[in-house]
Amino acid sequence: MTSLGADWTVGDDGIRFRRAARVVVLDATGRVLVVRGHDVDQPERSWWFTVGGGIDTGESDLEAATRELFEETGMVLGGDELEGPVLTRSAMFHFLRESCRQDEVFFLARVAGVGGTPSQEGWTETERELLDDMRWMTPAELRSETREVYPENLADLVEAWTHGWDGEVLHLGDAFE
Repeated sequence: MTSLGADWTVGDDGIRFRRAARVVVLDATGRVLVVRGHDVDQPERSWWFTVGGGIDTGESDLEAATRELFEETGMVLGGDELEGPVLTRSAMFHFLRESCRQDEVFFLARVAGVGGTPSQEGWTETERELLDDMRWMTPAELRSETREVYPENLADLVEAWTHGWDGEVLHLGDAFE
């Protein structure tokens, strides 16, 4: 049975918690790379989200972002090739029959040309079970998507960051999914 990984700890409030690093990957055409996943306990529901995952003990946010980018897509980028952090948010959600809180820090990565086919070779067994698709989407495609997209304003963020990041770290606050 799939369960939350060891990086999820129980907080003082009894809720599973972890810190995560995420990467908003943009190609030269203004598309963003997103992953679609589902919960095995709610197979009828799936959602799109940015590349990323838990921050390991002793790892910096930036190190986690570059590691997760490689593991989930096969893309090798150095920390100096990522911008940010550009965004933070705290999300509360139910996953694998548990209430979870995840504090996220987002970085921005730009790839030259039209984004290619990302690799799934680095996916863990759990990711292979829970992740369904990975694709490049335009902001218009994100807005017309019938499934949930996280963060909810990703299309607006992609449009704003396509031509550059202004250096401001956005804080989305608490999101309840």
